[in-house]
Amino acid sequence: MERRVVMCPAAPNFWNIPVSDSNLTIDEAVAENDVPAAPETPQANRSGLQQAAFAIIVAVSVGHLINDVMQSMLTASYPLLKDNYGLDFGQIGWLTFTFQVTASLLQPLVGLYTDKKPLPYSLPIGMASSLVGLIVLAHAGNYAMLLVGAALIGLGSSVFHPEASRVARMASGGRHGLAQSLFQVGGNFGSAIGPLLAAFVVVPHGQQSIQWFSVGALAGMIVLWRVGMWYAAHIPVKGAKKAIPADALPRRRVVLAIAVLVVLVISKYFYLTSLSSYYTFFVMQKFGVSVQNAQLLLFLYLGAVASGTIGGGALVDRFGTKFVIWFSILGTLPFTLALPYANLPVTAVLTVIIGLIIASAFSAIVVFAQDLLPGRVGLVAGLFFGLAFGVGGVGAAVLGEIADIKGIDFVYTLCSFLPALGLLTVFLPNTETARRRKAKAA
Repeated sequence: MERRVVMCPAAPNFWNIPVSDSNLTIDEAVAENDVPAAPETPQANRSGLQQAAFAIIVAVSVGHLINDVMQSMLTASYPLLKDNYGLDFGQIGWLTFTFQVTASLLQPLVGLYTDKKPLPYSLPIGMASSLVGLIVLAHAGNYAMLLVGAALIGLGSSVFHPEASRVARMASGGRHGLAQSLFQVGGNFGSAIGPLLAAFVVVPHGQQSIQWFSVGALAGMIVLWRVGMWYAAHIPVKGAKKAIPADALPRRRVVLAIAVLVVLVISKYFYLTSLSSYYTFFVMQKFGVSVQNAQLLLFLYLGAVASGTIGGGALVDRFGTKFVIWFSILGTLPFTLALPYANLPVTAVLTVIIGLIIASAFSAIVVFAQDLLPGRVGLVAGLFFGLAFGVGGVGAAVLGEIADIKGIDFVYTLCSFLPALGLLTVFLPNTETARRRKAKAA
């Protein structure tokens, strides 16, 4: 079969870049919800096009950072909102519930819809929803308006993730793992710096200072509008017939594989939640460290998670998704088992190692699922991003209740066994053979 470089139609006065590389045939590109073929690009222009593709991925990563800063701003402002409105913990719980329902449960539905009818300009629209949510939170006169603000931020997140993940894949040039990890790391940094911004801006200056972050959201809308222009210019031709890959798996095996991936995401994010939510309490109680030192240890861990996310994408493109899933989840088991019994210096080292290794799994899981379900990029992204976020919220609540009953040490002893669920990776099909065969033939 003759192989050609899969290119996009030119976008007027904007980035003109390939959305897939020469490792994919024309039919395969269409099946993956990429675009039809266009004339080959001279070799001299390839480096410039690749740089433009990287700019697209960076743009959606920056959008992810801004989106997750706004998400974390809500939860980081809970103590302030509790005092200002005299809220009890039940009302705080309903705020979280409202946010999570709109932010996580709607994502698969948005992804399913946009797989059939792409919405390029939904990216800035989703950011606009979050911007309005921030303003509502800043000026809410009662508890009902707080719920409205939380719902708007959650809605913006649910619209953003599926389409942004699709754009990252389209601009990947075939390096799907690296593209997803770069997209994801923006969200990691956003989640990490959101609480710091709340501590140094919102707490000293009051609730109305929340609206100051709408400036960042406005900048994000501008960036994502330009991304939407590129996306609109590269939507596949309507009615293009999607090819079924010759090595497509039976439906039953695909369903089993997706179920395994869901379990792996649950185990991963339950463990990540145990660290992100309760690590500071753990080291303060067990080792008697100060709040500042506990926050420093948490920052080291979050930095390791961000680094591991980027490294995981490169490993996916180098060694394949299944290998990275094995390594990332099951590979953390010796370190998680040792963590509850380590002294303070070893604890710090172990959490950095755990963050580096376990964070590499998510990009691999998303890419693996998208390979299993070609043409369902938005559904897969919505499902797994929504699931990750929802599991994190549920995990925080469940582990908090366990900590109240059994103590924080028991939580980490219990969670140390979660990576053992990585053994379920044995039930995943081997999808790397065809990928490597294509790469060698290219």
